[in-house]
Amino acid sequence: MQSMKTLVALLFILIGFAGCAPSTAQKSAPVAAEPDRFADRPQLVVGITVDQMKMEYLYRYWHLFTDGGFKRLVNDGFVCSNHHFNYAPTVTASGHAAIFTGTTPAYNGITGNDWYQRGEGFVYCASDSTRKAVGTIGSDGQMSPHRLLTTTISDELRLSNNFKSKVIGIAVKDRGAILPAGHQPTAAYWFVGKDEGIWATSDYYMNELPEWVNAFNAKKLPESYMEAGWNLLLSKEAYDISAEDNNPYEYPFRGQDRAAFPYDFSSVTEKRYDAFKSTPFAATMSVDFAIEAIKAEQLGRDQYPDMLAISFSNTDYAGHQFGPQSVEVQDTYLRLDRDLKRLFDFLDKEVGNGKYLVFLSADHGGAHVPSYINKYNMPAGYWKPQAMLETIEERLRSAYGEGTFVLNYSNEQIFLDRELIASKNASVSEVAAQVAAICREYPEVQMAWSLDELMVSAATDPVVMSLQRGIHQQRSGDVVLINLPGYIEYGFRGTTHGSPFVYDTHVPLIFYGHGVKQGELTRRVSITDIAPTVARLLRIGLPTGSTGDVIHELCD
Repeated sequence: MQSMKTLVALLFILIGFAGCAPSTAQKSAPVAAEPDRFADRPQLVVGITVDQMKMEYLYRYWHLFTDGGFKRLVNDGFVCSNHHFNYAPTVTASGHAAIFTGTTPAYNGITGNDWYQRGEGFVYCASDSTRKAVGTIGSDGQMSPHRLLTTTISDELRLSNNFKSKVIGIAVKDRGAILPAGHQPTAAYWFVGKDEGIWATSDYYMNELPEWVNAFNAKKLPESYMEAGWNLLLSKEAYDISAEDNNPYEYPFRGQDRAAFPYDFSSVTEKRYDAFKSTPFAATMSVDFAIEAIKAEQLGRDQYPDMLAISFSNTDYAGHQFGPQSVEVQDTYLRLDRDLKRLFDFLDKEVGNGKYLVFLSADHGGAHVPSYINKYNMPAGYWKPQAMLETIEERLRSAYGEGTFVLNYSNEQIFLDRELIASKNASVSEVAAQVAAICREYPEVQMAWSLDELMVSAATDPVVMSLQRGIHQQRSGDVVLINLPGYIEYGFRGTTHGSPFVYDTHVPLIFYGHGVKQGELTRRVSITDIAPTVARLLRIGLPTGSTGDVIHELCD
């Protein structure tokens, strides 16, 4: 009887719960799913490096740019207007490496375009005698990234999804394609000039060129551009912000006796395609090639983000040949602006506006042509180290006996014969300090340090700190020096770069597209901040040697 009462009670309880249950006809609204913020990534990242582009070019040529090139990046993207290199030497290989590794030569090991390697002699940053050329013959194709000591942002992207992302590096200069693409890209292609005028690679990446590359080479675009010549894009009056054409501060093309528009290249027969690399049409061809790569490799077409690293090398060749005040450099940037518009329009169509990310910077800036600004009583000059090196040898022989004490001088660094010094029962550190003191006797030398002094110095001076970040124990000289601001080791025409001063360090940095706010940042940021910021936008790991910081203002 008691069990029957218990069953009845349980039945009433169950009926009560059933009455409280919601009706199947009155379902509650589904809870909105929280957005997957870590899956919000661009489908394609386009990293653009404009070789030798000074920040001031954006300002100087702004009124002549189109709405779709540089102006599109600036007006709709995020501009870091106080962006600098935080190390020296400021040269092409080191710059490309810093952008994509997020660190300086002290860690990534790329201490110059080439450097003196003890036990080897001079080495080139991308040379690799163990590799074979693909698409060409000879040393122009014997290349790889094996001298790069850290990973790149492109490597980290590949690692993040077990190599499902595609990464391609493209540049007229081999180092401009190889170093940004990293250690395990899908491909890296560079332009082989001299007598060929084609795009090639090495067997580090592939055993034969893809059909689309062969088809592109078969078009022989460089020759068609050279046959057409180079004239001004705009009316002559638009170039009144540059120095007069055909001035004595510019180098003419090989085989010609004047540097002036219009350029007829029919007389340029020796190393014809090397001359082509100094024209704006090398950038036009690079965009053509990049567009074909995007189409052929289906970049930005699936759930795995891809990366295209494109470097415009012709701007550097033009700067070296003509200088930053030249009509030629101005015309080069006006034409590059139009080529960028063409690239962005293509990306809008093929990938989708808002689905890709662009970042644009430079691998270094460039000095004024000293002979040009001397005309206006501005301080600058030329530096030839030969007399200083002879004095160093004389003093050391007098102090320690016979021998050749300086093995090499390059990248404003002096390499001493350490074995010879040891045979004299002398200390390399002490001898290097003496050599640095001799260097400081020369008025064109701003400062000189022994490697040991520089590495242990608790520097606060930003110039000295930049030198510290640019040295690598196994790849740098025993003495490091810098010239006075504005003094260069170069000829009396054109210009060069490499110093820790602002004309070489102040370069543009612009982010545009997916995940990027519109705005401008005036606080100082460094070249090593680019890779961490791209990693943040891609939601991937940082390169192994990264020392930079995320520029949080553009993406938070």
